[in-house]
Amino acid sequence: MQDTLETDTDAQENLRQREADHPTSLVMRFGMESPLQLDGGASIAPWQIAYQTYGTLNADKTNAILVCHALTGDQHVASVNPVTGKPGWWSQMVGPGNPIDTERFFVICSNVLGGCLGTTGPASTNPATGKPYGLDLPVVTIPDMVRAQAALVSALGIDRLFAVIGGSMGGMQVLQWASAYPDRVFSCVAIATSYRHSSQNIAFHEVGRQAVMADPDWLAGHYLDDGRNPRKGLAVARMAAHITYMSEQSLHQKFGRNLQDRERLTFGFDADFQIESYLRHQGMTFVDRFDANSYLYVTRAMDYFDLAAAHGGVLANAFRASKTRFCLISFTSDWLFPTSESRAVVHALNASGASVSFVEIDSDRGHDSFLLDIPEQYRIIRGFLTGAARSAGIPGPTPFSEESAR
Repeated sequence: MQDTLETDTDAQENLRQREADHPTSLVMRFGMESPLQLDGGASIAPWQIAYQTYGTLNADKTNAILVCHALTGDQHVASVNPVTGKPGWWSQMVGPGNPIDTERFFVICSNVLGGCLGTTGPASTNPATGKPYGLDLPVVTIPDMVRAQAALVSALGIDRLFAVIGGSMGGMQVLQWASAYPDRVFSCVAIATSYRHSSQNIAFHEVGRQAVMADPDWLAGHYLDDGRNPRKGLAVARMAAHITYMSEQSLHQKFGRNLQDRERLTFGFDADFQIESYLRHQGMTFVDRFDANSYLYVTRAMDYFDLAAAHGGVLANAFRASKTRFCLISFTSDWLFPTSESRAVVHALNASGASVSFVEIDSDRGHDSFLLDIPEQYRIIRGFLTGAARSAGIPGPTPFSEESAR
């Protein structure tokens, strides 16, 4: 049985490594003549960005929606992940008749810069060495990720996006898009996010990074050269992060102090409690689909994000005279990106004269609410996009029944 598990793990790691350079999705490649300039002063060339599309781009190219994924997401928003075999991470939101309706809109979702599923990242092959970049890849930022997405959108021949939508780190990208490319975005939906990463969130990320780097298999970031993987360190990082995605109430309701497959305490350090077993499972399944160095890069990108600091410390300056329509959503039990963070963005948008609507949804499921089956979120996003599409002159979809509406 152990040999079988090791074989399965090796096969999945090989598949993940193949996806880093040759993804099972569309890929836009940019050569030496099109370097990607980074905030840190370096540039990358050649480079590539992996993406998926859903629906049909209309003749005048006005119905495109860019969906931005969160920290450990990917481009497979509504299609099967080639590494895990699981459905898309937001398939209940994106698809025919869903709130982001692919019978009406052309949806684009790309893997972020620094990711590990086909966009240039630390697991990608460095053309200068023929080996994975590892830590030789320059550190990337949220603006760098958006700059790469903008290059993709331009390469697809789309001058202006109808909407940019995302939650958590995806919401950071949404706000960056609205600030950096106001003339290229008609509307934005930013969910469970903030204009900057808090010191508490930076602290959680640092714990995760240190767990990865303390793993003896990390090898100063060059583990792929040696056919190794800091699985234990990355699993611990994921366990710590996963706690922040849930609320105390949801943890208590789901697990309480229930024991795991036993009637009494063992007085040892095995997983006595269900919550311990759950976190261990989350950690070990995560390492099968994600690259450890990518985890370092994308968490660092979130830590560096501060839209106000980039505009003289005044957040409203980031959206000055913006004509983009905004919808912001937060959740009552989200302590990772609390409602106060969204309200700060709303106040800045109001100060800049932008059109903005804001809803705080009552949910006891924590930060991960935006990824879960929350009917009110579906209604809000559907309603906002329907109204915005009407203003933009985008024809309506095939009528749907109230029973099928999410």
